[in-house]
Amino acid sequence: MKNPYLILILLVTLVSCKSPEARMPESVKSGSFLKESAERNKKLNALEHKMIESIMESNPDKDYIASENGFWYFYTNKVESDSLKPVFGDVIDFDFNVSNLEGFEIYASENKTYVMDKEELFIGLREGLKLMKPSESVTFIFPSQIAYGYYGDENKIGTNVPLICEVTLNNINKNND
Repeated sequence: MKNPYLILILLVTLVSCKSPEARMPESVKSGSFLKESAERNKKLNALEHKMIESIMESNPDKDYIASENGFWYFYTNKVESDSLKPVFGDVIDFDFNVSNLEGFEIYASENKTYVMDKEELFIGLREGLKLMKPSESVTFIFPSQIAYGYYGDENKIGTNVPLICEVTLNNINKNND
């Protein structure tokens, strides 16, 4: 026998060089996190709707309109004659202030220039502006999911805060593209 150690090393090397076997992936089919999240969101949505309904009931002199996008609004100043409304790419100038449902002012009246659907703006306000004509003033009530939602605005608006926005559309500069 030549070298028993050499034979042993060769055998160990050959056995250990076997190609790796694929493992079967583990799949977890619980979905409990998604179910819990959906339930939590349903409860939050129901609570916010009750709060909003309470506000509307306590202001019977206001003619609230339910939008197709899940928010409510009423006109402070309605323009009947003009039919011009902002569309994609129009540059609009508007004033707005933001408060929570308790009426606490979060942002005092600000003037903003915005290019319709080309810049960041929370979905509720973006859709609300599309309903307005120049010189109109509208008060919107937005549930949190179409306001700043779970993240807030990372400044003054916290997590899941429904908002009241008073908006005046000053001007529409039509996009001529």
